[in-house]
Amino acid sequence: MSGPGVAAEAATPAARGAAGSVAAILRARELSLVAALVVLIGVTTAVNGNFLSAQGVTDILLNTSILLLLAVGQSAVVITRNIDLSVGSVVGLVAFAVGDFYAAGGGLVPGLLLGVAVGAGCGLVNGLLVSFLRVPALVVTLGTLYVIQGVDHYIAHGRQINAVDLPPSLLHLGNGAVLGVPYLPLIAVLVMFAFGHYLRSYPSGREFYAIGSSPEAARLAGVPVRRRVLTAYLISGSLAGVGGLLWLARFGTVIADSANGWELTVVSAVVVGGVAITGGVGSVYGAALGALLLTTIGGALVVLRVNPFWEQAITGALLLLAISVDRVLALRVARLLRRRNVRHGS
Repeated sequence: MSGPGVAAEAATPAARGAAGSVAAILRARELSLVAALVVLIGVTTAVNGNFLSAQGVTDILLNTSILLLLAVGQSAVVITRNIDLSVGSVVGLVAFAVGDFYAAGGGLVPGLLLGVAVGAGCGLVNGLLVSFLRVPALVVTLGTLYVIQGVDHYIAHGRQINAVDLPPSLLHLGNGAVLGVPYLPLIAVLVMFAFGHYLRSYPSGREFYAIGSSPEAARLAGVPVRRRVLTAYLISGSLAGVGGLLWLARFGTVIADSANGWELTVVSAVVVGGVAITGGVGSVYGAALGALLLTTIGGALVVLRVNPFWEQAITGALLLLAISVDRVLALRVARLLRRRNVRHGS
């Protein structure tokens, strides 16, 4: 499931063997996340049986869905060895701008299109600055984070969007369900599988991994690096736009700083899920598990009546642990490649 592009681009038996080892290690990492989830849920349920009640499970699914969408978009960017710190601000801007559009009497479908367009526009700006002007992604997206927040506050002028201002069909999307399963997680899972299939099965998807593994080598191999990086940011921005729409649909009441601070939570979910911060390795499925783990930790701490501060502390600790593990794995894979090259006389 993880890092298909690495194996697909390998041209020698040594590289193919190393790529297979990487895939095996990452599968084990995803399984370890599943095991951690099982242990966390089991311990929390043993302390408080209401944690796995119907409402408790629904809350976890709803809380995970928007974070999962953002993690899928962030994965596309991080796999190409970049980062997008503006996603939380985009969610807040889209949620308020579209809510304001509906409050002024706008139609349902035009509002949905507006939300996606705003998100895609933010992603386009980030992508152009990073891919064509070659400004470091950290600098670009940190700058656009503050610019988007400023635009959001300018539009809001201290106002608040309320549920009564929104179309009932939109609120039903955020709180309704089919066969007992809420719409929001269904949408997030469909997006996850669609993009995961694209990365795994299409040459252009596998090129994301080639760029993250070695941008220069990908360029020499004829990969349109700038266009793919721009595409990654467009995907991230568009999904952040969808996330803003779902945020509006779920909560109804929106202020200017909705989703403030979520960018680091999204990056943490992606990295904890096995997408290497140095690019070229990982999968959207692992990122989804990371999002689910972080959301479940937050829910467990609430149920156990633990100070919310510990959620941020645990998230930070998991992020540091994941980056350290990635570094150790990278060194081990490099040693493995050197040994295989020597064995094959390369």
